[in-house]
Amino acid sequence: MASVTHESKETPQIAHMEGGLQNDDDFLDVKAVSSGQAGTDEYALAYPVSLLSIWLTWTFRYGHPLVVFDPVEERRLVYKIDICIIPTVALLYLFCFIDRANIGNARLAGFEKNLGLKGYQYNQVLSVFYISYILFEIPSTMACKWIGPGWFLPATTLGFGIMTVAFAFVHDIHTACGVRFLLGIFEAPMLPGIAYYLSRWYRRSELAFRLALYVVMAPLAGAFGGLLASAILTLESFGGRKSWEMIFAIEGIITIGLALIAFFTLTDRPETARWLTDDQKQLAIARLKSERVATTEVLDKLDKAKLLRGILNPVTLTTSWIFLLECITVQGLAFFAPTIIRTIYPTYPVVRQQLMTVPPYIVGAFFVITSAFLAWKTDRRNAIITYSAIPVMVGYIMFLASENAKVRYGAIFVIVAGCFNGGALCNAQVSANVVSDTARSSAIGTNVMFGNIGGLIATWAFLPFDGPNYPIGNGLNLAVQATVLIFGIALGFWMGKDNKKRAQADVHAKIQGLSHKQVADLDWRHPGFKWRP
Repeated sequence: MASVTHESKETPQIAHMEGGLQNDDDFLDVKAVSSGQAGTDEYALAYPVSLLSIWLTWTFRYGHPLVVFDPVEERRLVYKIDICIIPTVALLYLFCFIDRANIGNARLAGFEKNLGLKGYQYNQVLSVFYISYILFEIPSTMACKWIGPGWFLPATTLGFGIMTVAFAFVHDIHTACGVRFLLGIFEAPMLPGIAYYLSRWYRRSELAFRLALYVVMAPLAGAFGGLLASAILTLESFGGRKSWEMIFAIEGIITIGLALIAFFTLTDRPETARWLTDDQKQLAIARLKSERVATTEVLDKLDKAKLLRGILNPVTLTTSWIFLLECITVQGLAFFAPTIIRTIYPTYPVVRQQLMTVPPYIVGAFFVITSAFLAWKTDRRNAIITYSAIPVMVGYIMFLASENAKVRYGAIFVIVAGCFNGGALCNAQVSANVVSDTARSSAIGTNVMFGNIGGLIATWAFLPFDGPNYPIGNGLNLAVQATVLIFGIALGFWMGKDNKKRAQADVHAKIQGLSHKQVADLDWRHPGFKWRP
């Protein structure tokens, strides 16, 4: 049982009690010790975390954590969460990205020719996916919170698995566009939904690395998707499907199987986790509360005020703009890397061209994990997002400056060293800079919605008339990465300046007279809140 210790060395003005108490006498100073030891202080109290969590918030009103937990118990808990949660969501996102991007592999295998697509029709098929993706991004993220991610994520995975199988049966541009539109509806909740789901389990500093453990599936999907497509294309036929049709049929069936398994393996929230003890459930909840100013509950009800706090947060909007720019590069690479490699090595057979897409994605995956690990250990995200743009810029300069095949292929390796890093870190950044669960879900949904606007732009970055060297597409990506660098630096300076201003504010005076609900609804506008770069 976790106990609470009175810490006499600190100021008594510590934790808000439910009901919005404001006077100095209405505050307690406590220290939660999850090991079950009350501590050595003479004022030690034997109150369990489960009791105190009913009526205390777990932050000092200036935004600092009120409680300190036994690090051994925390490590044991986090390790158990990692083992039970991460593998499932990582596999779901792997096939989410494969099912989205396998159209690039299908193009090499004759998809465009078999459907008789001409001019910009291939780009149109790509674009329609993002129209539905963008439209349903925020609503589906809210649905994920309302229904619960433990049920919602497997259900939407089942949906896009079925749509992937259906794509094996399209016969013209109209049916292709229709199925891709439906695919966008089902895939829309996955990236923000998983990010929101993990925020129910992990601290701010821990979240970036755990997001990376599933976002890394994006570059790995490029690698594994290329290998899988190469293996599938060695078959004569599958269920009456041939050539590129087999890619969609087989990969869709795998996705459906994973979705059915996920219904049994995903746990909605700590309170319902059968693999946690009662004490571990209370610890999982209390440690999240310890980082959220003026918060008495981890999972709040949908609330319009908090919903808008997440969307209109200045860090959310700026980071979302940066993520939009990042996704122009990432999604463009996902859809057009096989085509670009074909222009670099036009004499290679199709299977070898597919295999040439694999090594750059392996390198990209390494840098995603490395950058997120660095963010975890430093509890800093913005600087890594910002300066990851530099290698991407160098890579596109190499593309523009040389027509040598080896230089251009090497440029892809340089690009992937930075371009995939934003997927985990941008979502972690918007999550870290709101307070409530509702604001967090809307902030993540907004970020990913902006990202998919970037994906829509990416479908028109590499046009047929621009080949084989694609100077317009490469120049566009160079420009957007330079913009990422500028906005990232500006955001970092602004957060630092505003934090200094907030540090000088009289928190007690600003919230005096407000009810607890009014204080909670302030979210990032709470004077004790500090931006977390």
